[in-house]
Amino acid sequence: MNVDKILSEMTLEEKAAICSGKNFWQTKGFERPGIPMINLCDGPHGLRKQVGEADHLGLNESIKAICFPAGSAIASSFDEAVAWKVGETLGAECQAENVAVSLGPAVNIKRSPLCGRNFEYLSEDPYLAGKIGVAMVKGLQSQDVLPCVKHYAANNQETLRMTGDSVVDERTLHELYLSVFETIVKEAKPRSIMTAYNRINGSSCSENKELLTDILRDKWGFDGATVTDWGAVKDPVEGVRAGLDLVMPGGNDSYAKKIIAAVKDGTLPETDLDKSVRNVLNLIAYAVSHKKENAVFDRDADYRIAAELAKECAVLLKNDGGLLPLKKDAKAAFIGEFAEAPRYQGSGSSHVNSAKVVAAKDAAAGLSVTYARGYRSETDKTDDALLKEAVEAAKNADIAVLFVGLPDEFETEGADRETMDMPNKQNELIAAVAAVQQNTVVVLHNGSPVAMPWIDKVPAVLEMYLAGDGCGEATVALLYGDANPSGKLAETFPVRLADTPAYLNFPGERGIVEYREGVFVGYRYYDKKEIDVLFPFGHGLSYTAFTYSDIRLDKNEMDDTDTLTVTATVKNTGNRYGKEVVQLYVRDVESTPNRPIRELKAFAKVALDAGESKDVEFKLGKRAFAYYETRIHDFAVETGEFIIEVGASSRDIRLRAPVTVRSTTVIPVIFTRHSTVGDIAAHPKGQAFMASMQGQMKTPPSQGEENVMGSGTSKMIEKMRTEMPLSGLASFMGLTDEQLDGMVAMLNTEI
Repeated sequence: MNVDKILSEMTLEEKAAICSGKNFWQTKGFERPGIPMINLCDGPHGLRKQVGEADHLGLNESIKAICFPAGSAIASSFDEAVAWKVGETLGAECQAENVAVSLGPAVNIKRSPLCGRNFEYLSEDPYLAGKIGVAMVKGLQSQDVLPCVKHYAANNQETLRMTGDSVVDERTLHELYLSVFETIVKEAKPRSIMTAYNRINGSSCSENKELLTDILRDKWGFDGATVTDWGAVKDPVEGVRAGLDLVMPGGNDSYAKKIIAAVKDGTLPETDLDKSVRNVLNLIAYAVSHKKENAVFDRDADYRIAAELAKECAVLLKNDGGLLPLKKDAKAAFIGEFAEAPRYQGSGSSHVNSAKVVAAKDAAAGLSVTYARGYRSETDKTDDALLKEAVEAAKNADIAVLFVGLPDEFETEGADRETMDMPNKQNELIAAVAAVQQNTVVVLHNGSPVAMPWIDKVPAVLEMYLAGDGCGEATVALLYGDANPSGKLAETFPVRLADTPAYLNFPGERGIVEYREGVFVGYRYYDKKEIDVLFPFGHGLSYTAFTYSDIRLDKNEMDDTDTLTVTATVKNTGNRYGKEVVQLYVRDVESTPNRPIRELKAFAKVALDAGESKDVEFKLGKRAFAYYETRIHDFAVETGEFIIEVGASSRDIRLRAPVTVRSTTVIPVIFTRHSTVGDIAAHPKGQAFMASMQGQMKTPPSQGEENVMGSGTSKMIEKMRTEMPLSGLASFMGLTDEQLDGMVAMLNTEI
């Protein structure tokens, strides 16, 4: 396709029409200018291609496909190779099924554990979500399939998701909710981005020029197509004007008619429309020119990949006394319906029509395992007969393994959770089994954190998350030691819902949700508030042990334009092979802006044989030390000392080393009559200015302040002095308003 030639020959009607889809899953095609149509498909963690009646909520059946681990599980691998493999395999499937655009990955930040779609999202941390997202996008693009990264932006709940307004300050928006998209755009260069349903500070994401053009294109360099979430557009004309390219789903001619009318009456420049048309044509042209005609969807092979990847994503939360791994000759009771019918994926648009799912009960064939159902998912009530059967099975076994978690209706697109609790019947079952069997293991199937009132009663907990079609095989391999757990939590597990940062502001009121917690989301909040958590961000155990030593920095002082190389040694001190996720956090010792205690800035998953040690190297640039400075609308570093922290979780820091970073960014300062003495004195030139003002005072500052402020300690007097505004200082100097304004003007001129 010659995009320039086609665009020059298109009529206004054709241009307007191609900016919305043909139907639910296809773009429009036009024979005369030679524009083919292409297929789009849901696919964050599995291909959901519908060949019959289409929908966007996973209600109608799609083709048989493979469900890979959900986003919550993929991120817990802390392994970019795992994310890349998911993308690569899914991309090959898309090619075989003639799907050009895969809708995903979904990378929204987990602001609250109650978001109904958290199972599909990656992390509470933007750095981790960004790096895992980059790997998934690159994996898809390795097969020449076009990812559509979603949902841009601040789409962090399902309640009133199509009309809600996310009210969030500039710094928080950029540090948390936009930075994950920024990382993916800059490092992976995806060819499409999906706009979210919600509004941000009153402006619809699909019609927000600052979001779609000023930030995405002009600041980050995005050159692909922007696509609405299905049904997200409010005003297609405003969308085109803001930088929106493709409205989905299609089949509604009213969109094109509105655009045509706006161009004809002059309210929409045709040049703006041409930009959108060009972006859509480029998307189609790439897909058509990179179609692999001989691609094959090998479901059996892809199932094997899904099962292997699931092993990398599981997190061993607790293992007191080394209860796990189980001995293969031990008599085990598998208890819980999820052992026979596992919950391995979420509900909604990402729901996959799985070709093959192996349950843990079946994967354990040949081992000494009995099964008791324990509960029925279809009812909220405890089944006394099933409970009794489960307790007896536990009594007669050496070990009881409980398969529990959240039913489908607890986690779904379109609705938020109301509680962190698992069903009461499951909690009752765990308590009853643990009361008669001290060797009890809990296996969790859930897409987001759950409360664990029984945590002190069971010695071992294995978090499988929603692990995809290979969930059962992976679980058994992990339980019996054929695989060694290596996942780490990509989100904090709080003790109580009331402890969570957005507790008082989720899901908002009357469709407006205020992000009052600011940048303090997840571990940033819990660490700053010194709140006890159930399991911290980055936590995950292994069947072996690791030690950290010998942290080295290649420099002790640096400018923010430099790169810092950090090296640490990690050793496997256990008796078996294992993988450790080494996490690097940066801590600003003393900062003017209110910053988190520590922030994740690098990680690496290291494979080590028993007794083996390796050096792990990280490179840190400016953004590792920066915060978002609203006065320059960009990231900046504040000169000072930082601590490099290396450890096994956000609360298990093993190594520390200081580094001084000097800022090269000049922050513009404008003083007013309300600026304080402390603000002025903090500026290098302001100090000289203040010294020159001392001699002009009628009354010595200390004497005058004591007369006005009363008696007090020198520390109190000093604090009052630094907090005094210029207007107050002027009163001691006997200045008129005109003289005060002149002093302010002189101060700004000198600085």
